[in-house]
Amino acid sequence: MHMKSIKYCLLCFFFISGCTTAKQQTAVNETTPVKSGDSLPEPYATKSVMHFSNVVGWKDAEAPIAPEGFVVSRYADSLQNPRWMYVLPNGDVLVAESNTEHGLLEKAGAAIIGANKSNDMRKSANRITILRDTDKDGKPDIKATFLSGLNQPFGMLLLKNKLYVANTDALWMFPYEKDALKVTGEGKKIIDLPAGKNNRHWTRNIITNSKKNKIYIAIGSGSNVAENGLEEDKDKARIWEINPDGSGLEVYAGGLRNPVGMGWAPGTKTLWVAVNERDELGDDLVPDYITSIKRGGFYGWPYVYYGQHIDPRIEAKDQQPELVKKAIVPDVALGSHTASLGLLFYTGNQFPSKYRNGAFIAQHGSWNRSVLAGYKVIFIPFENGKPAGKEEDFLTGFIIEPNGKKVHGRPVGLAMLPDGSLLVTDDTSDIIWRVSAE
Repeated sequence: MHMKSIKYCLLCFFFISGCTTAKQQTAVNETTPVKSGDSLPEPYATKSVMHFSNVVGWKDAEAPIAPEGFVVSRYADSLQNPRWMYVLPNGDVLVAESNTEHGLLEKAGAAIIGANKSNDMRKSANRITILRDTDKDGKPDIKATFLSGLNQPFGMLLLKNKLYVANTDALWMFPYEKDALKVTGEGKKIIDLPAGKNNRHWTRNIITNSKKNKIYIAIGSGSNVAENGLEEDKDKARIWEINPDGSGLEVYAGGLRNPVGMGWAPGTKTLWVAVNERDELGDDLVPDYITSIKRGGFYGWPYVYYGQHIDPRIEAKDQQPELVKKAIVPDVALGSHTASLGLLFYTGNQFPSKYRNGAFIAQHGSWNRSVLAGYKVIFIPFENGKPAGKEEDFLTGFIIEPNGKKVHGRPVGLAMLPDGSLLVTDDTSDIIWRVSAE
């Protein structure tokens, strides 16, 4: 077999997502033409490439770059793939240390195609670490294992004296005692979450509403574009709404390939989400995005993207024209293959006024573009709960070689400390950065 074909097969195996066939790549539902009149290129306008970054980490004197007037410092390091954070009312920071689970064959395949240099190939730590800053100097002096024995934990949420943790396959509830450094009580499973054999986008983020009587769960697809069959992605690529006891399940919105960061636009009752879109259609397809969410809304996956743009890999017999007609165009495009994951509305007072109520988005960076994209934190100003300006870079310096492969790290999660400073997880580098205003 040709080396290129071997690499492609290994890539498919590495992501446990299957390969698109030639038939899938050319099949188009002719009854619904591709939308024209916008800036999106045609599918396959450029060749789909594998371009894995090489994460080399940070030396002691190195750090990401923030705008003038800000200071970037290490908040914590020596973690194991820190993905997501949650700040407790007392200022303690919970960190979910978790990772994609890789078998021996996947690790071998990753080494051949270079994915092992971009991703953490260690076994998932499956724990939550607590960080406590007792002397309030902006850096924690206590670090302890808060909860262990989990299954790819990600989202965390405190409601009264109950801590909710979203594993990849279930939402759990644990007793929480104020100022405790460890969970000692037994957990209770609240509801099963869809995972299964094909679980490419395994993260499960959770948030609550202002009344704290609902929980919203972001569930990513198990594949790129349902190449393993639509049944394999049943109940995925959507946001669930449940009661805190697990009852009252409703699909809040669907057609969201990989929804991760969620937040309520300040001053509104509108939920926003950051979505990581599909791969393998070329350098400039499909843009990741943030969007407001309408209850019951459908956002296209896997059939279409950005409104009624047909994905040519979905066969005509599998298309659902009536559903596609209802596909909602996302609010803000964030660039293709940026892997936009973290979302935080800034409600603090430390940063200058231009940042108040605006959205920070962490872009993890992807493998599917000839020139690296993402690998930074961007900012979008908001006014009255709506975007009010163009995106701008906020935290950069992750990319070392703009036209090459070397990067220092990959930002993922965002959190705000009680003093208004911003925390950013840098997962493959095992670091959490703190950004504060001078």
